[in-house]
Amino acid sequence: MANTENKQKLDQIVVRFSGDSGDGMQLAGNIFSTISAIVGNDICTFPDYPADIRAPQGVLTGVSGFQVHVGADKVLTPGDKCDILVAMNPAALKTQYKHCKPTGAIIIDIDSFTEKDLQKAEFKTGDPIAELGITCEVVPCPITSLCQETLKESGMDNKSILRCKNMLALGLVCWIYDRDLSLAENMLRKKFAKKPEIAEANIKALRAGYDMGHNTHTSISHTYSVESDASKKKGRYMDINGNKATAYGLIAAAEKAGMRLFLGSYPITPATDILHELAKHKSLGVVTMQAEDEIAGCASAVGAAYAGALACTSTSGPGICLKSEAINLAVITELPLVIIDVQRGGPSTGLPTKSEQTDLLQALYGRNGESPIPVIAATSPTNCFDAAFMACKIAVEHMTPVILLTDAFIANGSAAWKLPDLGSYPGIVPPYVTPEMQEGWSPYKRNPENDVRYWAIPGTPGFTHRIGGLEKSAATGAISNDPANHHSMVETRARKVAKIADCIPEQQVEGCEDADLLIVGFGGTYGHLCEAMRQMTDEGKKVALAHFEFINPLPRNTEEILRRYKKVVVAEQNMGQFAGYLRSKFQGLELYQHNEVKGQPFEVATLVESFTKIMEG
Repeated sequence: MANTENKQKLDQIVVRFSGDSGDGMQLAGNIFSTISAIVGNDICTFPDYPADIRAPQGVLTGVSGFQVHVGADKVLTPGDKCDILVAMNPAALKTQYKHCKPTGAIIIDIDSFTEKDLQKAEFKTGDPIAELGITCEVVPCPITSLCQETLKESGMDNKSILRCKNMLALGLVCWIYDRDLSLAENMLRKKFAKKPEIAEANIKALRAGYDMGHNTHTSISHTYSVESDASKKKGRYMDINGNKATAYGLIAAAEKAGMRLFLGSYPITPATDILHELAKHKSLGVVTMQAEDEIAGCASAVGAAYAGALACTSTSGPGICLKSEAINLAVITELPLVIIDVQRGGPSTGLPTKSEQTDLLQALYGRNGESPIPVIAATSPTNCFDAAFMACKIAVEHMTPVILLTDAFIANGSAAWKLPDLGSYPGIVPPYVTPEMQEGWSPYKRNPENDVRYWAIPGTPGFTHRIGGLEKSAATGAISNDPANHHSMVETRARKVAKIADCIPEQQVEGCEDADLLIVGFGGTYGHLCEAMRQMTDEGKKVALAHFEFINPLPRNTEEILRRYKKVVVAEQNMGQFAGYLRSKFQGLELYQHNEVKGQPFEVATLVESFTKIMEG
């Protein structure tokens, strides 16, 4: 066990693992975050990996990182800077040292800092620490050579042995932060259940790293611990990322609606994991289809919706472009369809593994003709479950396609999630036709209260009908070119979407009731904006936060909130799309803006500085 005599208790820690894409940094980070969640800590993670499938070893463009923030209380962000940075090679050091606090420590694999390695990372001297001007503590550890020595009797070749050095680095970090190795060992045995010899080799390397710290072979001679989150409600928790939570939310909605779940999709970073996860659940009646392209993925989902399934399609920004025609088919046929857009950096291929909020206007307006559809934005990895569930409920009960926006940050990031009681979630009631509607029925016969058309599943006796992409007569369902009918149908479809505002909760405001500044955001920036508000409040400033999940339609009290405060700043990871949307809805609204398009999450310190300047005028 760790040196308990020198153990210090901390409220929170931030650790960042970095190395080549093949160094297993994502696995090391995932294990560390999961074992922290198991012992009751709150967590927030940020996987930060390159777009290269596998860049040449040791080059700057191939560095993969994983940052995890562990806390005794609620954790909202992965942290601006880390306390411990693990840099497995010079390239990782050069690209990642800026993420370490001045008071933190950088653990480097000294074996990988040869002259050749330094050249690959474009260092000009043999002293990378001095060249970078690093002033925090640097801890050189013989990670590679110790891994080779530890596993020399394993019978594995050198390449396989070196694949275990990530676990040796993880073992050292586990010693520093007093983590229970048995939890990590169980995860490794489960992961490599079909290759037990690989599991045991990784476990041996893990223990060697722990012992390296325990035997004080490094300059770190004390350990730290983070107490469990006492505010957490009792229950079963799991470490979940946003994509998996989205998949679970879709499954839960199908169960509530009594419908078969269908996903038609085409692989695209960073949305592919939704397809992977749903494909595992055939036992729950889930049907998945990997289509030949984005168009086919969405078109197959429209067909599934027509046949009576709870139909979904998943993609990222480039895929939304391709799906737009099929989405519009769902608009005019008024079929329920959920489109998940896991936003990434653009335009074009852009930054495929990085995160932005730049698809908002595309989601709102990116179709031909007058084609309004509901838009929802998930706010965190765990909120992806609720957002997906709500997107399905709105789609089915209002017979409309719905776009659910997440982003790469919350889709790949994870948090501790309390398994929900599905019985506490609202029912989902499809507006099916009833036998007494047969006389005089047409496919566009509507509920007069919400303008939702009734749904006749093909094959329902007495309800033979045809729908399609051409405009139809509201009275008969036959193809119609009548100008007045078209105008009426356009108005009706828009009115139907607008009335959804009566079925969603009013917008909540957190923070000071008489705030001098209202921060406004949407989607995956919630944690950073909330933390910025908290820090400013602790400094005695009057600040509030209105963070939007429902974008179209907006909650009914949105205008009242926005006009209530002296100053309003909209912070978003684009050039001002949400701010422009709000101005278009509420004439004369004065808004300040904070915009970043960097492919990276906000930094709380930068937000606080920006918001403080706005407050001080």
